[in-house]
Amino acid sequence: MLLTKPTSKTLRKLLFPYQNSIFSSLYQPQNPAYTHTQKSNYVNVYMKWKKDSYFDSIEHIDKSIVLKPIINLKNCITEDPSGCIPIYEVSKRGLQLDVPMKVAKFLRKYPSIFEEFAGEYNHPWFKLTPEAAEIDREEKRVYEDCRVDLRYRLKKLILMSKEKVLPLKIIQGMEWFLGLPDDFLHYPENNLDGSFRFVTMEDGLEGLAVDSGEKVSSVVQRNAMKKGVYSGGPTEAIEFPLFPSKGLRLRNKIEDWLKEFQKLPYVSPYEDFSHLWPDTDASEKRVVGLLHELLSLFVEHSAERKKLKCLKKYMGLPQKVHRAFERHPGIFYLSFKNKTCTVILKEAYCDESAIEKHPLLEVRKKYIRLMRESAVILKNRRVNGRLAGGGNMELDLDLEPKIEDRGDGGNTEVDLDLDSENDQRDGECSQ
Repeated sequence: MLLTKPTSKTLRKLLFPYQNSIFSSLYQPQNPAYTHTQKSNYVNVYMKWKKDSYFDSIEHIDKSIVLKPIINLKNCITEDPSGCIPIYEVSKRGLQLDVPMKVAKFLRKYPSIFEEFAGEYNHPWFKLTPEAAEIDREEKRVYEDCRVDLRYRLKKLILMSKEKVLPLKIIQGMEWFLGLPDDFLHYPENNLDGSFRFVTMEDGLEGLAVDSGEKVSSVVQRNAMKKGVYSGGPTEAIEFPLFPSKGLRLRNKIEDWLKEFQKLPYVSPYEDFSHLWPDTDASEKRVVGLLHELLSLFVEHSAERKKLKCLKKYMGLPQKVHRAFERHPGIFYLSFKNKTCTVILKEAYCDESAIEKHPLLEVRKKYIRLMRESAVILKNRRVNGRLAGGGNMELDLDLEPKIEDRGDGGNTEVDLDLDSENDQRDGECSQ
């Protein structure tokens, strides 16, 4: 109380001689280089979601959610020494294999991939068709030839985490998106190099760590260097390439905010970010950069939004990370097909030279073509059954999906309430 009285000015000067003087800066810690960009408050801009038929019609993204259980069942068949399995071996494993219905019914939906025959005791057995078996052999060749590429994608995923380590269950949940085979971690002597280490994490979980070693550049940094707009400095700004949907109009306030956002320093997802203050635009730019890099590693450069939530804790993402997707429609597109929300990296489909294609993508497209053939076979069976019963109808065999051009993308606009998002609706990352 004594020091707060006016008569105690002399005493305070004796106790704190450098306070409010030009020498006080010598005794204060220096502010980080990013301080001047972090003092501005987080701007809570309001965006509208606009439907874009081009991204909604990308077939290998639309069919990915169905292709995954097909690949899981295909692997069950190929892992058996006889190359065929009875239905009772997988009928009770539907949840484990991500099969959305009864396993037998699902297998019979794709006769161009799974061939059914009567086995012992007249039980239904399944094996791969010759076409599916050939694609499976090609898939194994890709895994063998591109092992170094797949290993590097896994390494980059782990290096984006705060402690350069991720639990094994998290990695297993990302294997489908990274294009890793299910048994990739089962054979570390063949698939991993000396920079990987199996560790026990603080919470008791088994994890996989990576020694950072040489500096890793993100795809945004590499592309900016190619264009000559980035030299690798720690406080340099890199503008994200934007691909707005046709007909999407932003208010002046949002456009002004976006211009200032692009001018902020770029923080690589592989660098330390502890100096960034949370709930600032500078911190959000780091989050957007991390999500951009993450999607660039994936096979389809897309993922179900709910599958990414398990990464929040380990990659320093905010609780409402979904806002980064919604606030940047020029970078990400949200597709609401198949009763789920899929995040798509626009740059991968609007600038083919910007992001390298995943080596497994063409293999998955071949499986999807077999899925289309299955639809034709089933339709033929239904038609032949009706004709045998005296019906008469003409069959349309053109089941090739028509991908529309990057036209107007439709006129549907849906307001996204950014403050009322229910995180529990999407659930957590599943294996």
